Amino acid sequence: MLSLRWPGRGAPRQGMRGTHAASAQPVDVALVWVVASLLTIGIVMVYSASIALPDSPRFANYRPTHFLVRHLFAVSLGVGMGLLAFAVPMRIWQRWAPLLFLAGLVLLVLVLIPGVGKVVYGARRWLSLYVLNLQPSELMKLFVVLYAADYTVRKQDYMQHFKKGFLPMGAAVALVGLLLLLEPDLGAFIVISSIAMGVLFLGGVNGRLFAGLVVIALSTFALLILMSPWRRDRIFAYLDPFADPLGAGYQLTHSLIAFGRGEWFGVGLGGSVEKLHYLPEAHTDFLLAVIGEELGLVGVLVIVTLFYWLTRRAFEIGRQAIAIDRVFAGLTAKGLGLWIGFQAFVNMGVNVGLLPTKGLTLPLMSYGGTGILVNCVALAVLLRVDFENRRMMRGIG
Repeated sequence: MLSLRWPGRGAPRQGMRGTHAASAQPVDVALVWVVASLLTIGIVMVYSASIALPDSPRFANYRPTHFLVRHLFAVSLGVGMGLLAFAVPMRIWQRWAPLLFLAGLVLLVLVLIPGVGKVVYGARRWLSLYVLNLQPSELMKLFVVLYAADYTVRKQDYMQHFKKGFLPMGAAVALVGLLLLLEPDLGAFIVISSIAMGVLFLGGVNGRLFAGLVVIALSTFALLILMSPWRRDRIFAYLDPFADPLGAGYQLTHSLIAFGRGEWFGVGLGGSVEKLHYLPEAHTDFLLAVIGEELGLVGVLVIVTLFYWLTRRAFEIGRQAIAIDRVFAGLTAKGLGLWIGFQAFVNMGVNVGLLPTKGLTLPLMSYGGTGILVNCVALAVLLRVDFENRRMMRGIG
C-alpha cells in the first residue's frame, strides 16, 4: 500500500525535478497549454456535435449556434472563476474545506425539493439559476477532494483505526451517496466515492480497512445494479450491444459505428453522420465518439495523451508538495488528478464499449455548464499548488 512520507521541517527536499526548482516561470506553462488545448478542442467539437440538433423537433426553436454560445459562456465563466480561485492561497482552501463540504450537502438536499430542483429525463439534478443550471453533484466532486485532503491531514494519527480514522469519512461519503442516489446519479456517486477512497489510500489509511472499503463499495454498486431493471439492461447491453441494437444497446452501437467510420484519420471535421440524430447525447456523454468519427484514431489518441499527461502532472505536483511538507496541498493535487483522470477514463471506456453506459461527461470538453466551470476551478487550484511549490523551492514563500 502507498503511504505518505511526512518529512520534518528540516528534512531535505528531495524527489523534485531540478528543472522545476531552477525554473524562473511562476506557473507551469505546459500545464496551462494542455488545459487550454482541451478546452479549445472541446469548444470546436461541441459545436460540430450540436450544430444539427435544431433540426429535431425537441430543439426546433434553437439556433444552430445555441449550444456553442452556451458552451462558450460556460468556458468564459470557468476561466474567470479559475483566475479568482488561483488567487486563493492553499491555506484558505484548507480552512474552508469543511464548510464547502457542508455547503455541497445543503445544495444536494435543495435539488431534491420539488419545485426547487429541475427535472430533466426523470432525474432531479439541477438548480435553475436563470443564467445557467447549477448541478450540485459537480461541485461536490471538488468539495470532496478538498475535504478528504483536509480530513486526512487532521486525522493522520488515526489513519490506522477504524472508528476514529475511517468511519467518519465513510459516513460522510455514504451521506453524499444517499443524496445522489435519490436524484438519481449513480455516475457521480461512483466518481465521488472513488475520489474519497483514493485520497484516503494516498493518505496512508490502514491496508485492511481500505481493502474492506473496496469490497463494501463494489458490493454496494453491484446491489444497486441488480435492484434496478434499467441498470441491469445497461449491463446486458454493454456485454452484447448488437443483441438489441434498437433498444438497450442503441446508444453504444451507434457510438461504435462512429469509431468504425472514423478509422485512422476520420471523415473530416463536421462530417460525422452519427451526430445527425442517430447518436444520443453526442455533444455531452458521447463527444469522444464524434471526435473518433471526424478526427479518427489519431484524434482520439491526442485526447488520451493530453489527459494522461494532465493526470501524471497532477501527481507530480502532489509529490513535490508533500516533499516540502505541504501535505494538504499535495493530497489536493493528487485528488484532483485522480478525479480528472478517473472520470476521463470512465467516459472513454463507455464510449468505446469497455465499460457499461454511464452518464459521465468528458472533463474540460463535453457540453455542460457546471462541469466546465468546476473543472476550470479545479485546474486553477492545481496550478496554485504548483505556484506555491515553486515559490517555496526558490525560497520566496
